[in-house]
Amino acid sequence: MFSRVFYFGSMKNLLVLLFLILTVSSVNGQTKIGGVIMPNIVKADDVNLRLNGGGIREKMFINLYIGVLYLKEKSSDANKIISADEPMAIKMRVVSSMVSKENMEEAIRTGFDKSTGGNISSIKSKIDELISAGFKDEIAIGDIFDLIYIPGKGTTLHKNNSPVVTLAGLDFKKALFGIWLCNEPADENLKNKMLGL
Repeated sequence: MFSRVFYFGSMKNLLVLLFLILTVSSVNGQTKIGGVIMPNIVKADDVNLRLNGGGIREKMFINLYIGVLYLKEKSSDANKIISADEPMAIKMRVVSSMVSKENMEEAIRTGFDKSTGGNISSIKSKIDELISAGFKDEIAIGDIFDLIYIPGKGTTLHKNNSPVVTLAGLDFKKALFGIWLCNEPADENLKNKMLGL
């Protein structure tokens, strides 16, 4: 009888402890993606953007970076997200030494080409500026890149929480977010994860 009471008492304590752990995790506002802790909320000026979805960018079975999409309200409509003139962000955290500034430049240029159907002439100078200002230095494991769009201001690239360059225009934002969300995305699985599918 005593051992049975002790057992149930221990189980109750264990459940309470588990509840407290989950509550603390929720209060801290973080989500684990691919073994990496990512915030549930990021700021775009005075707007709180919430995690819409996130996953791993893979190439040839190698995990390159964690990619997370943040929106004001959850959505799984890629075209609507790309076209929307409202605050949003993409956060990337590098998890592989295979990600270099040269590889990043190649991936970005290829991504813009696919997201615009090859029609980059109107934003080419902005693409060049994004790459030359934002990816001029070597990239290391743990580096974090934030692409934060604010209507009327443009898209700002932050590296490790420091703003690097701001590029105006909704057309540029559409093409940029299209790298991950267009019909030929950088990674189909990552696109689906970002959309919460």
